Amino acid sequence: MASIAYSELRRGMIIVEEGQLFQVMDRDLKTPGNLPSKLRLKLKNVKTGFVNDKRVHPEDKVEQAYLETRPMQYLYREGDEFVFMDKETFDQIHLSKEWIGDQMLYLKENDDAKVVFHESKPLSLELPNTVELIVTETDPALKGATAAAQYKPATLETGLKISVPPFVGIGDVLSIDTRTGEYLGRAK
Repeated sequence: MASIAYSELRRGMIIVEEGQLFQVMDRDLKTPGNLPSKLRLKLKNVKTGFVNDKRVHPEDKVEQAYLETRPMQYLYREGDEFVFMDKETFDQIHLSKEWIGDQMLYLKENDDAKVVFHESKPLSLELPNTVELIVTETDPALKGATAAAQYKPATLETGLKISVPPFVGIGDVLSIDTRTGEYLGRAK
């Protein structure tokens, strides 16, 4: 781990304090006249999600966390765990259903994702911005329905439930935004 001055911190950086990982959400440097300057940081605990403010001297040092992002491929589900394979080393890791959460609703077998590691422990799963999924359940298209603000529910092949325009039918391949869970259009 590298030690850097607090003044070198930027938004999005990950630091280690008291054995915990924190993401820098915001920073504000105050230099009041001939008084010592103070840096106010807004830090988010990576594990708990709790956000707190911290005031520090800009010249003090902090440990910057070394994060490694590895390209992985989702292979299959085994009970309550999902098996991913490192695309470079072919090593396999098992990630629990609780750890991944709803993100698995965007992945099907053999899809690519990235896993961020800190000290060989998986920290987070990064999905591609868009995925293509097949509609498995939806109501039939309504005759005479206009596309103006009329949406109907649809279930996709992974179990994800979204709202789609009335013209979407079973078997259609849709592009879905993984950041918002919204329908983007039919896949080309």
